[in-house]
Amino acid sequence: MIYFLLYNYIFETMDMVSQKKSLEKQLNDLLWGSVEIREVKGGQYIYLHKRINGMSRTVYVGEFSEPLHNQILKNNMTAKALKKQLRAITFKLKQNGYTDASLSEAVRLNIDFAKRNMVDTIYKQAVLEGIAVTFLDIETIIEGGKVNNVSADDVQKINNLKHAWQLILDEGVITSPSDYNLLRLINKLVEEGFYCNAGSLRIVPVSIGGTKWKPELPIESLVNEQLAEILAIEDVYERAVRALLFVTKKQLFIDGNKRTSVIFANHILISNGAGLIVIPEEQVSEYKRLLIRYYESEEEIQAIRQFLFEVCLIKL
Repeated sequence: MIYFLLYNYIFETMDMVSQKKSLEKQLNDLLWGSVEIREVKGGQYIYLHKRINGMSRTVYVGEFSEPLHNQILKNNMTAKALKKQLRAITFKLKQNGYTDASLSEAVRLNIDFAKRNMVDTIYKQAVLEGIAVTFLDIETIIEGGKVNNVSADDVQKINNLKHAWQLILDEGVITSPSDYNLLRLINKLVEEGFYCNAGSLRIVPVSIGGTKWKPELPIESLVNEQLAEILAIEDVYERAVRALLFVTKKQLFIDGNKRTSVIFANHILISNGAGLIVIPEEQVSEYKRLLIRYYESEEEIQAIRQFLFEVCLIKL
């Protein structure tokens, strides 16, 4: 019950933050303010006075004309309505406990970098999952277009990856902790439309292709304890890599563990302005080989850890 309340809370908050940004843009683009008409050398000129973020500003608009003056008066009515909506949304966000924390320049740059590379990142995740799509297919799907020769299930998987990435790149979420609840939420988005219990810990045994090794059923109290230890690691790169490997090997969810682990690890990195982690297309076979070795023996963690550090980390 708590999980679903959190799920609804995050998406309600994201929606309100999006509305707030839209209203702020509309207000910023609008020509409004207290009108002053100055007479200079026989001519009349319009100036606007307004307060923005607590600071008074005076803006020169242009030579006086009735249409321009009337438009500004009309805009002032629109601005009043927009500001009223903004106050209501800001108040509700505050009630929800949302704080509009300012992001560091490093985090903003990292978010921009991740957004610019989203198509490429999702394409590489699709290759890792064995989804038969081209880079152009991914680009078309993400932009909302239609593609041929791609199954409806695969289109759903791509859109789910898009939604999970959009989640972690949201400013309200990127400032939230990388924790167990976020991990579950990512898996719920990754597996949306495939499993009704997506986002919940696995309660049935699973087999792993390429090995006789089978993961134990996850116990929530133990998962929380082990994940908390990993998330307490000081070095952000080590923390991200260990979290990725933990989620992948434990097979916490019924499906989508590799996709979930990569996106979760990227939330850790991006929220610290530290870069991205992506499995290169040409290295997928090697990654899977090292993963199987790691599944079968904990002693093999160093080999796959080194691979992730040297081949998959993109540091900013």
